[in-house]
Amino acid sequence: MDKVFMFIATGAYSGYLPKAPGTWGSAVGVFVWLLFYRLPLPTYLLGVAILFVLGVISAGAAEKIVDHGDPGLVVIDEIVGQLIALATIPFQPIPILLAFILFRIFDILKPFPVGWFDSHIHGGLGIMLDDVFAGLYALVILKFGLYFFGN
Repeated sequence: MDKVFMFIATGAYSGYLPKAPGTWGSAVGVFVWLLFYRLPLPTYLLGVAILFVLGVISAGAAEKIVDHGDPGLVVIDEIVGQLIALATIPFQPIPILLAFILFRIFDILKPFPVGWFDSHIHGGLGIMLDDVFAGLYALVILKFGLYFFGN
């Protein structure tokens, strides 16, 4: 079962890629979005919710397996956060790229409450929640930008 948890937690082992595993995980999130984006919104959100629950479980297990809190190789949180940032975004290169960049910025800078979740809630839930909120920030900013500046 450890191998299954690590496969999920590391985003099909993308978390093991050298340099910036969170960015690699976000890139996997874009790839997963390419598989999800045509789904009806309720089905899309259900898929993201299922990945969130799997992420909480697998990220918590990965912490125990590698004996380290919030290990960098765990990127399921970036995948879910990126899927949130891309939710309802049109299939166009600029919005997709902006969703990627904005999510990475919010994930790295951790504005409130992203940083609060990162430092106060531990285990799989804590690993996942900060990226959920980073994804929500990215989505809101991008949707406002698309509304005011066109898509």
